[in-house]
Amino acid sequence: MSTFRFNIREAAKKPLGLLSGHRLCAGCAEPIIVKQILLATRGPTIVATATGCLEVSTTIYPYTSWNVPWIHVAFENVAAVASGIEAASKILREKGRSKYDHIDVIAFAGDGGTYDIGIQALSGALERGHDFLYVLLDNEAYMNTGIQRSGGTPLGASTTTTPAGKVIPGKSENKKPIADIVVAHKVPYVATATPAHYLDLIRKARKALEVNGPTFIHALSPCPRGWRHSEALTIDICRKAVETCYFPLWEYDNGVYRLTDRSLMIAKNPEMKKPIEEFLKVQGRFSHLFTPQNQWVIKKLQEYVDAVWEDLKGRCENV
Repeated sequence: MSTFRFNIREAAKKPLGLLSGHRLCAGCAEPIIVKQILLATRGPTIVATATGCLEVSTTIYPYTSWNVPWIHVAFENVAAVASGIEAASKILREKGRSKYDHIDVIAFAGDGGTYDIGIQALSGALERGHDFLYVLLDNEAYMNTGIQRSGGTPLGASTTTTPAGKVIPGKSENKKPIADIVVAHKVPYVATATPAHYLDLIRKARKALEVNGPTFIHALSPCPRGWRHSEALTIDICRKAVETCYFPLWEYDNGVYRLTDRSLMIAKNPEMKKPIEEFLKVQGRFSHLFTPQNQWVIKKLQEYVDAVWEDLKGRCENV
């Protein structure tokens, strides 16, 4: 178990790992998540970032917003590069050529670079057992290149490659269960998180960094442009995602599942669970679902969310 206890006063004294001046959109959750995770680091830290919104908006040449050593790599290979960084730092330490006892290595990638393009490199890194934290910034589409659907796009969402029309009401498939896929690799720690539940996120990040081996955090990252919501609603939408059980908060810690934060409260007080419409209705990408001919999609999505929630509760030891 982690010995970390988050102290907001101490965190406020810590230099930010991501500075102001980046060009991410107003209301984007990604810089919030990154800043929160970097508050959990223990000391020397190296970050690798796959191509995506985070990369292109924080490093417009010749400027950078990163206040830690950072490398940009291709869409598909951030897990492989993080593996190389971890392996190299280990060898340098063994040969007495590094003054650091340990370096926290963190990989950030979007849903396109994780669910789809980068899953091969991720799976390989998990199987080899490299000691690093992989953070999925899940904004549920290829936002950087024009809002195309990804394996992380939910059922019914309208994107530029799954446009809602008279024949097809948005994407016709559910999200790929990426966190379950990572758990299947038998890694020591996997968790879900949102920037709205920041203490939960920071504690999970620190726990993941303290574990010896590959760890994974699936962070929900609303995108005002792609999800078509007001930039002022980003954090509220994260809360709605959890309160409807669309995105439950949980952790898998060495074979043991636990619900955390608000999701644990909902499991113990079922009347707190809200219908999926509460999450959908504030996003323009789902507006077509509220027409009479598409109500069946909402019903289908609710059934899927309920089934996943019940299955998760059955796995968690603290419910």
